[in-house]
Amino acid sequence: MPELSTLLLFAITCLALNASPGPDMLLVATRSAAQGKAAGFATYLGIAAGGYCHAMALALGLSQLFLAVPGAYDFVRLVGAAYLLYLAWQAFTSKESILQAPEENTSRSFRNLFFQGMLTNILNPKIALFFLALFPQFIEPSQGSVVFQILLLATILNTTGLMVKSIVILLASKAGAAITSSKRTAKIAKYFTGLVFTGLAARLAFDTSK
Repeated sequence: MPELSTLLLFAITCLALNASPGPDMLLVATRSAAQGKAAGFATYLGIAAGGYCHAMALALGLSQLFLAVPGAYDFVRLVGAAYLLYLAWQAFTSKESILQAPEENTSRSFRNLFFQGMLTNILNPKIALFFLALFPQFIEPSQGSVVFQILLLATILNTTGLMVKSIVILLASKAGAAITSSKRTAKIAKYFTGLVFTGLAARLAFDTSK
């Protein structure tokens, strides 16, 4: 197990990174504003699960494929963009109010929100490269199992993420609740959610830098 000072430095680094605006924060905030805090937490738990998947890929050496095989990186990136466009299409064409809570709207159940969050995270190869660049700096092979250390670091990353995203979720859901009283607002929220997914898809599809 890494030294406590190493873990503390990693936690501070993760806290700063999680506090920086990014796709995950935008996705969680949008879901929270549109469908409430429970939907926001379900989405974040999916994102966190995706983080563990990236951690296991790193532990198994799979993340290095994105460096060794450039085509693999582009393939996953485009699949991820296509999935985000699918979510955007769902938002634009849904006949249900996007402002309904998941338990009131079977097409947007907590399980669906969880898997949507997880897939958007898994299908972003930039996150795999982020893990590949950051984690090895805090791993000490002489201190025990490397796999255990990677999973421990992933847990710290997700925990600090939950701390930051909880604030975002609560603020966004409170703001959303204040503007959900009319059908016109519901339609605006639906299209805004679709535009968010479209923007995230475009960002992933056209940002080819690694």
